[in-house]
Amino acid sequence: QARLEQSGGGSVQTGGSLKLSCRTYGLVFSSCGMGWFRQVPGKEREYVSTITPDGITTYADSVKGRFSISQHHGLNTLYLQMNNLKSEDTGAYYCATDMPNEVGICTGGRFDGLWGQGTQVTVSS
Repeated sequence: QARLEQSGGGSVQTGGSLKLSCRTYGLVFSSCGMGWFRQVPGKEREYVSTITPDGITTYADSVKGRFSISQHHGLNTLYLQMNNLKSEDTGAYYCATDMPNEVGICTGGRFDGLWGQGTQVTVSS
């Protein structure tokens, strides 16, 4: 069964860095676009960054130039390197991918069908 397992996150001071990881299981990783989203209590989940299977990346304006999304096909893992963190980056971060079919292949072209468990990032001054 396909699933995403996140690690990383934690607490850091303003201007610091953190790296999030998202290990995938049961997916044909090379077929799946993936993304990072975040949520603050009381607000809707928001898009942070996406990456296509062939490595094309997108970023929300709020994180452009500070965050970097990447993937390691050999480890079936997605990453989010977060630098120069700000207090407004605080929130629960989620990795996500397309919902795969019965053999683990992503065919829908979406980034939000299957979700990781979430990990908290707290940035304080």
